Amino acid sequence: MTGTSQVFRHLALVLVALASIGAKAPEVGGQAPPFELTLVDGTKVSSADLRGQVVVLNFWATWCVPCKQELPTLDAYYAVTSKYGLRVFAVTTEDSVPLSQLKRLFAAMHIAPVRKVRGPYATMSGVPTNYVIDRTGRLRYARAGAFDLDALNALLIPLLKEPAPPAAAPTT
Repeated sequence: MTGTSQVFRHLALVLVALASIGAKAPEVGGQAPPFELTLVDGTKVSSADLRGQVVVLNFWATWCVPCKQELPTLDAYYAVTSKYGLRVFAVTTEDSVPLSQLKRLFAAMHIAPVRKVRGPYATMSGVPTNYVIDRTGRLRYARAGAFDLDALNALLIPLLKEPAPPAAAPTT
């Protein structure tokens, strides 16, 4: 990496850190802070768009062995349970991975690959890091570490059984 590239990389990290100052960190049990996802195809999805659904934000990296084991499990779980209101988003933590590579990695998967997150969500002590938001918008889980099938069932089945909140009444 050249000296100029290193300077820009450090500057980008500082700007990200400064942007997060004042942003409320997600707290388990409280309302999940709002976010906006930019999918690999450029589509934007906001937390408001997902109200009434159970949402998993999975932060991962291509070099992470537990991530490589967890992503297929999340994808298979999503394929079976999406009809019950589950949404799973795989958020890459690597800006250097080309979009074409991300598209190839997710071509046969059902979960949505995410390029950027706007909001106070990030990796915790490492990857994978997972956040789970219930149908009412409360953060129910936030932890570094990979899910296995038993952990997914224990956490998500009760949340998927909860009724969706009533739709907001239209204002006149």
